[in-house]
Amino acid sequence: MFKKFVRKRLEKYTRKYFRKYEPTLVVVVGSVGKTTTKAAIATVLRACDKTVRVSNKNYNAEMSVPLALLGVEYPEDSVRSIKAWFKVFKEMKKRIKEDDVPDAIVQELGTDHPGEIPHFGEYLHADIAVVTAISPEHMEYFKTLDNVAREELSVADFADTTIVNEEDIPADYLENRFIMYGYDKYSDFRFIETKRTPLAGYEGELSSKDFGRLMIKIPALSEPALKAMLAATAVATKLGIHIKTLEPALSEIPSVPGRMQCLDGKNETILIDDTYNASPLAVKAALDMLYEIDSPQRIAVLGSMNELGDTSADAHKEVGEYCDPEKLDLVVTIGEEARVHLAPAAKKNGCNIKTFRHPKHAGEYVEEKAKRGAVILFKGSQNGVYAEEALKVMLKNPEDSKKLVRQDKLWMKKKHECFKKDKVEKKKEEKKKD
Repeated sequence: MFKKFVRKRLEKYTRKYFRKYEPTLVVVVGSVGKTTTKAAIATVLRACDKTVRVSNKNYNAEMSVPLALLGVEYPEDSVRSIKAWFKVFKEMKKRIKEDDVPDAIVQELGTDHPGEIPHFGEYLHADIAVVTAISPEHMEYFKTLDNVAREELSVADFADTTIVNEEDIPADYLENRFIMYGYDKYSDFRFIETKRTPLAGYEGELSSKDFGRLMIKIPALSEPALKAMLAATAVATKLGIHIKTLEPALSEIPSVPGRMQCLDGKNETILIDDTYNASPLAVKAALDMLYEIDSPQRIAVLGSMNELGDTSADAHKEVGEYCDPEKLDLVVTIGEEARVHLAPAAKKNGCNIKTFRHPKHAGEYVEEKAKRGAVILFKGSQNGVYAEEALKVMLKNPEDSKKLVRQDKLWMKKKHECFKKDKVEKKKEEKKKD
């Protein structure tokens, strides 16, 4: 009852704020790539002299979205405190009275269960919605890809314009009413690659049916980052920014913690930090990037992919089969699902495999095996996996740990409790074997 009361109040204040000020609202949904796309859109709009409100954290759930929209701090350490929430209400009322309103608000919307995206539409109306991908997510609740598509694409029901990534959305779900971005010659916004330098970026032609074309060089390290750039281009032009003015803005799109950022590792290694989360689509995209890099040694540290429900075994097997022994010197897994399903498939494929339950142990093993100049990819889901803790072991500069995901006190406490519980369970298993 208390949670419902809080949610209703938050939505009431949010509705009132938008009714009063009418800032441009851009929302981002999708199975993967939301935060990277959100950051790209906000960066481009700011570089084009728009004032933008965007949360640096992935506040995309029913209780956190209203706060992010109004720029109010979410009470992460006291979500069960009545006092904390009444303080939040007070801050939201202040925002409604203030006239310091941004030109645009860029907000990601997430979903764990059917009906959560449509619920946002009960108190929000977006000028533009971006759909980044339709792929397996939270399948213990959605069950089928059709249900995922129905959920994510419901955002079009409360948006004036819906822009979709046709590269990562099956054709069956695409509709004529959508504006599409991708690589196809018929895409409304497309990128034709002329040159790609691994770990440096892309060169090519950025074009639009209605807004012209632009030869561009951008420092996007991965294909997901390139797609985020296309989404940002589509949003900017739809908001009246001429495509010819976008090149400086697009070159400023930053790498996002936990999403294909490169860090210096020990022994002159290059660490690719893609540890925020994982799905089959995202893992294979990360492996594709790793395969293109010329290096004396390539290592993939792959954690379990959570929340895939009944599809989990097949999804992990699919990724294991995608591991190419000709392009990977070593595959290290973290977590039970990766150990049981991904590792055997990769081993059968001919890969050199090592499995671990604890990310730190995986990192220590990689540190031992990595050659000078190796390129090492770290990828995995969060709960119970935390591949960033494996990467942390390999950092050349310990201060770079601040650039990793989930490093605040609350997350570190959660990880400590998780690893402690895992240690107890491991001891129980060892006793049973004895």
